Amino acid sequence: MTSDLSAQIAKAIRDAIIEGRLIVDERLPSEAELADQFDVSRPTVREALKRLAAQSLIRTQRGAFGGAFVNRLSYPDAYAQQITTSTLLLSMNEVSFDVACEARFAMERACAPFAAQRRQADHLAAMRAEITRQGAEGLTDEAFCASDVAFHRALVDAAGNPVLSYQLAGAVEAMQPLMNMITFTARNRARIIGLHTDIADGLEARNAATVDQALAELAAYTETLGHDVLAARASKEA
Repeated sequence: MTSDLSAQIAKAIRDAIIEGRLIVDERLPSEAELADQFDVSRPTVREALKRLAAQSLIRTQRGAFGGAFVNRLSYPDAYAQQITTSTLLLSMNEVSFDVACEARFAMERACAPFAAQRRQADHLAAMRAEITRQGAEGLTDEAFCASDVAFHRALVDAAGNPVLSYQLAGAVEAMQPLMNMITFTARNRARIIGLHTDIADGLEARNAATVDQALAELAAYTETLGHDVLAARASKEA
């Protein structure tokens, strides 16, 4: 019951922040005042505030002028939450491989024209470095997967759009590792490296069509690998 009450209080305060009734840097009422306002105990209020702090919606300060204050949420602060939520949804089988793959590549392809127009030298350097790393002899599957994620993170960041980067944080940092985990035993590294090279070349030439085509081929290849691996597993379990 206490948990339910703290969740309700956290939601009420969150709604007030979202609706602008509580503004950035505004001090929230004290724990005692909130306890009176919601007719609950101070530990219940404290739990609600912990929930809000975990979402980066408030921050706490100690001292005579301390208390809980409405936080100024930034996109980097929000990335971790997006990744965590997406990871939980995937781990709980709330999102299928096909749905995750479709969403990830659809959003990533949406970045292509912006990335081709706005990419900077550091984005290209990061992608080229990961391509080189992916071709290293003796590279473990785990390291290849990590490099794969870093490559696509650079592509997304090259679009220069924080909203797209935020939306894709879960897809790249959570969905892509899942895809890698499923397909790593069957994939052809050389083919992936070739497509990554096409993407980097397209960005360097500011050719969005080339980038989009390579991403489309990578999506089709990933989906085929996923289906083949999952079908083989189902056959073994039958």
